[in-house]
Amino acid sequence: MQCLSFSEFLSMDEETELIEEEELYELHYSDLMLVSEQLSQSRQIGEIMKALGPTGPGLLSITGVPNPTTSLRRHLLSLARNLALLSPGHRLRILKEHNLGSDVPLKNPDRSVSSFAMQLRYEQGLESVQSKPSHSVDTLLSSEQEHLDVGTTGEIQDIEFKNLGSTFRKLGFCMMDLGLRIARICDKAIGGQELEQSLLESCAAKGRLIHYHSALENLVLSEAEESKATTKRQANGRRDDKNSTRNRQGQSTGVVNLDSNGRKVGSSGIHSNLWQQWHYDYGIFTVLTSPLFLSSQATEPNDPFSLSCNEECPSPSGHTYLQIFNPYKNNVCVVKASPESFIIQVGESADIISRGKLRSTLHSVSRPSKLGSLSRETFVVFLQPAWNKTFSITDYTMKQFMSCHEETNHSEQDHNKLTQEIGKIIPPLSSRLKDGMTFAEFSRETTKQYYGGSGLQSNR
Repeated sequence: MQCLSFSEFLSMDEETELIEEEELYELHYSDLMLVSEQLSQSRQIGEIMKALGPTGPGLLSITGVPNPTTSLRRHLLSLARNLALLSPGHRLRILKEHNLGSDVPLKNPDRSVSSFAMQLRYEQGLESVQSKPSHSVDTLLSSEQEHLDVGTTGEIQDIEFKNLGSTFRKLGFCMMDLGLRIARICDKAIGGQELEQSLLESCAAKGRLIHYHSALENLVLSEAEESKATTKRQANGRRDDKNSTRNRQGQSTGVVNLDSNGRKVGSSGIHSNLWQQWHYDYGIFTVLTSPLFLSSQATEPNDPFSLSCNEECPSPSGHTYLQIFNPYKNNVCVVKASPESFIIQVGESADIISRGKLRSTLHSVSRPSKLGSLSRETFVVFLQPAWNKTFSITDYTMKQFMSCHEETNHSEQDHNKLTQEIGKIIPPLSSRLKDGMTFAEFSRETTKQYYGGSGLQSNR
């Protein structure tokens, strides 16, 4: 399979569609259970390490996960969009009620994503997954619903979110178990128990429910924001009809312009076709649901500001819109995974702890430029070491580590060009990791170099 080189990908026109796909190695849930408990299936352990190791994509998918996990996935993902589009006050009340926070600025109408996060404790998770499973999601959640008195909220919309917190936790615990089992299998192949123990010693993982906004939603949010500003100006007696009209026509920087196909116009640059920019995850493993796609339509043909109910739709391209870069092949591909599967992705901490026997994945999420009404929903669980986990790289030099990320079969000229292109997007590991650093220090420095500021993470 021939994929786009990284340089070709960065220079392509935003209307160009990525058609090359990376089909992940699929591990059936029953095989995962067998291998993780017996640790004697050498062929399957080899296949897992091939997928997650230095010459593989750094990802695999787990299929056939039984109910209630698949029902929990569908239920939780269906809530993401509506939660993201609530009024700020209403959304804040819902988040507080279910012990959720957010790690993105939700007041920005042009935001690409809305994200809702919660800490998930291993002690509670292990008790949850070891209990007898129920095949009914309603039965599974009923014990946590009883304390919710919907009538006291005064908001009929709150009924939709009454299971939000319990569904978030239950699905998160199931996904944590998948990650722990993969860590145990990798430990068997590598030797020792450092990956699994590092996860358990952290005591908690971070769950994140993510809604990737459609361009049409951004337009609606921007128009609503402008309408509020206009109302405020009128109340203060400072209405400016000329400026208000110009803003409504989308000439201000806060409004998204769409063409007749619902596509954003006037955007340019190498990142204009991305929902999420290129980055490495810096934990041990990231566990993701396969995404859910929703399509919205305007209720009036000539009024793009009124949206009908969102409808679930298959992926227009047949893939997940998750993109990965393979330094060995010097290419960018889109990831294809079975519907309702779960994806395991290697983070930089696993790369460091395994001394290169696992390979972290440089990735982004592409945004279909021709489908302005399409949104994407996913749930992610980040499995990381304890904050005081110390990284030792004395017997594994940075030169060796960087070679695992950057080595290619191309000429030195191509290699240097590729390194420069990556360097424009990704702060090099050598600038973020020092021998003897704790995971907290590595996390802080990585976040600082990616996003600026103090680099401190949200505790929610």
